[in-house]
Amino acid sequence: MSTVNTVLGPIQKSELGATLSHEHVLVASAGIQQLYPEFIDRSETIERAVAQLSEAYDEGLRTIVDVTTIDLGRDIKLLEEVSQRTKVNIIPCTGTWLDIPRVFWSATPDMIADLYVREIELGIENTSIKAGVIKVATDLEGVTPQGEIILRAAARASIKTGVRISTHTNSIERMGEKQIAIFEEEGVSPSHICIGHSNDTTDRNYLIGMAEKGYYIGLDHYPGGRVAGSIDWQERTRILKDLVDAGIGDKLMLSHDHSTSTTIATRAAYGDRQAFNPDGYLFVSRNVLPRLKELGVDATSIEKLVYQNPQEYFFGE
Repeated sequence: MSTVNTVLGPIQKSELGATLSHEHVLVASAGIQQLYPEFIDRSETIERAVAQLSEAYDEGLRTIVDVTTIDLGRDIKLLEEVSQRTKVNIIPCTGTWLDIPRVFWSATPDMIADLYVREIELGIENTSIKAGVIKVATDLEGVTPQGEIILRAAARASIKTGVRISTHTNSIERMGEKQIAIFEEEGVSPSHICIGHSNDTTDRNYLIGMAEKGYYIGLDHYPGGRVAGSIDWQERTRILKDLVDAGIGDKLMLSHDHSTSTTIATRAAYGDRQAFNPDGYLFVSRNVLPRLKELGVDATSIEKLVYQNPQEYFFGE
C-alpha cells in the first residue's frame, strides 16, 4: 500500500515513525455514548488522552493503531480531536470485536465484508474518516459460528482493499492458529495479518511457528501481570529476546493494549489501569526497550521492533 488511513487523512511510510501496534483511547460498548452520554465522561477522556499522548509524542511516539471497533464503543470524532491536539497519528479500525451484534449472526461473510469495505473506502460514522486496519477477535470460546463469519468477512475485505488485519486472541489457548486456519482458507497473505495478544504465553514454539509462516506477532500486552497468574513484563521481555534470537525479530510488533478510559472491565477484576501502568503509552519505550539492551539485543533489532516492522506490516507487499 502507498498510504495508510489515519483519522486526519492518509499518511505515507515516512510519516509513520515510532509506532504502537495495538492501543485504544476510549473503550466502552456500542451505543452507550449516544443513548446514555452521562455514563462516560467524554470530555475528561479527551483531556486525559491529550495529556498522555502529548507526553508520548514528546518522548518520540508518532503513531498508534487504535483497534476500537464499533462494539468497543468506537468514537471516531473523539479520535480525530485527540490526534489534532497531540500530533500523534491515530490509525482507526473497522471490524468487530467479541460483542458481535446479533444481526450479524445470520449474515454471510460477504454482507459483513461490504460494511468493512465501506468504512475503508468511504468513511466511518457518517464522516470522511476512513479505516486503516481491520480488527477481529476470538477468545477462550474458540472460533464460534458467529466469529467465523467475522473472520471470513475481515479476510475478504482485506483482499479487496489491501487493508491489514489485526486480531485479538487468547494466546494461552493458541487461538492464533485457529484464526490462521480460516485466513489460509480465505487466501489472505500472512504478511497482511498481525496475531495480537501473543505475549500472554511462554510457548515460544507457538509464536515462532506463526512467524515462520509469515504472520506478524503482536506482543501487545505490556506490562502484563495484571491478571493473577499471568507473566510479568520482565518475563515477557525475556521471551521477546528469545524470539529475536530465534530469527523472527522482523515479525514482531510491540504495544500495550492501553486505554485512557475503559468501562468494560471492573476494577475488582483488573485493577486501576492507570495505577497499574502509570507510564501508559510509554511503558515499552521507558522499560522494555532499555531492558532489551541490558539483555544484549542490538540497536538494529530494537529499531526494527519500533520502526521498521510496523512500516513493513502496513506498506509491504
